[in-house]
Amino acid sequence: MLKNSQTRKKPLAGKKAAVKKGSNELRIIGGQWRGRKLKFPDGEGLRPTMDRVRETLFNWLQADIADARCLDLFSGSGALGFEAVSRFAAQVVMVDNNPQAIKMLRSNLALLKVDNGQAVHMDAAAYLQQENVGPFDIVFLDPPFNQHLVEKFCQLLHQSGSLSEQAVIYIEMEKNTPLPQLPELWYITKNKTAGQLAYYLIDT
Repeated sequence: MLKNSQTRKKPLAGKKAAVKKGSNELRIIGGQWRGRKLKFPDGEGLRPTMDRVRETLFNWLQADIADARCLDLFSGSGALGFEAVSRFAAQVVMVDNNPQAIKMLRSNLALLKVDNGQAVHMDAAAYLQQENVGPFDIVFLDPPFNQHLVEKFCQLLHQSGSLSEQAVIYIEMEKNTPLPQLPELWYITKNKTAGQLAYYLIDT
């Protein structure tokens, strides 16, 4: 997913940027809008989640995504959020603190005439610290690389009361950093790597 100013990260060593400036377009790969292309704003070193990773992730989620309430933290391009709503999620909330990203997310929601999606312009931690957030069945968590934020946001999710019973968390992070200790009773059900990325599906 596209990283915002909060989620901006340096490219990994030896890795070229996945999206060249001026080619900021993502393709929805499944569901009712399969094949639709959406624009997202420029940003140095920013990228949507790769097609092959999204394909694997939503294969993992195929029994859970329909009618699910989804939260896309650090949403950026909205690649994961739009993929979820294309596959008939009941609700998708996309959170980002970059105003240009939010403007484009809202434009794309209007373009697709989505009435069950929302783009929230807010810091991700501040969003989770609000009262009466959720409950969400699926959370997409792809914070900036090399800032050790996965553990922090897992703990925030665990403590926030924003998760439904048996919620599922997707985590995407750099492969060269081990997954930190998860909250009590959280456990990995799926994991895979792609290039220099590692990604995990967590049951809570």
